[in-house]
Amino acid sequence: MKSRNVIFLVALSVILTVGRPAAAQDSSLKQRFDSLFVLAGSGSVYHQDLVEPAKDSIAAMGEEVVPLLIDRFLTKSARERWAVLQILQKIGSPAVPYLVRALKRNDDLIVQRVCWALGDIKDSAAVQPLMSIGNSQTWQVRDQAVGALGKIGDVSAAEVVIAALDDEIGEVRKSAAVGCGKLHLEQAARKLVHLLGDDFYGARWSAVNSLLGMDTAMVTEILADSVNSETPMVGDLGCYILGRFGRERDMDLLLQQTMSERPDRRAHAAVAILTADPEDHCSYQHLMFEHETDRLVLLKMSSALDAALHDTE
Repeated sequence: MKSRNVIFLVALSVILTVGRPAAAQDSSLKQRFDSLFVLAGSGSVYHQDLVEPAKDSIAAMGEEVVPLLIDRFLTKSARERWAVLQILQKIGSPAVPYLVRALKRNDDLIVQRVCWALGDIKDSAAVQPLMSIGNSQTWQVRDQAVGALGKIGDVSAAEVVIAALDDEIGEVRKSAAVGCGKLHLEQAARKLVHLLGDDFYGARWSAVNSLLGMDTAMVTEILADSVNSETPMVGDLGCYILGRFGRERDMDLLLQQTMSERPDRRAHAAVAILTADPEDHCSYQHLMFEHETDRLVLLKMSSALDAALHDTE
């Protein structure tokens, strides 16, 4: 009964505003928005059935409420922030002109959250405005702008996304690596291989995932030149990628690395081979186990083989 009453009152407030003067309608719009947003951003168990209908009702109000939603980005409530993002996504492209104008605000917090919203909407009209702030002095803005460009998927943003791979902040490099994968920027492959040695975990593994989605022959040949890098992580993660590809050329390169002077490299290479070929179609297992003398490396190899064989059952 309580839920029905709330819905009835909201619907009635909408009906009563029809035909009012513009100023009155603007005031009424804000009142309706404020009333609905209390429900849309609510975490109360008593209102849980009204949260999604409230979001839908605000979205149905259209582009007129976008400025009100943008102002709500200043909320300290994560739940309300997610509500704003979800409502803007429901409104979609009509919200983009308002969001693009908001990119020029002096409040970096609003700008970075507007970038997020534009990435969720995925309208190419936002690409150039986002590119224009890709070199913002605020790293959070750069991070969100580059991330949004990757989500939108327009390759015209390639130059900005690739340049961000060299950013001084690890989070921005991570977003750039993810963006390179989403945009399929194979011209960035060498930089992504270099990023395998990044000191930020997120950037390294984002580079791995993006490289795995690119042309395997091209990436393999780049790794063939880089796997002996003086940066250990480049070679170690390179072994992981080669194992995931698992073609004949990849396995040959991995076998060479099992002869490395570095136990850690031998372990990565052997584990990659055993994971890719647990049934030993390449006939490398006997050679690897016979050659290896380091007990820890042998333990890693045995564990990897057991796990891989278990997965094939």
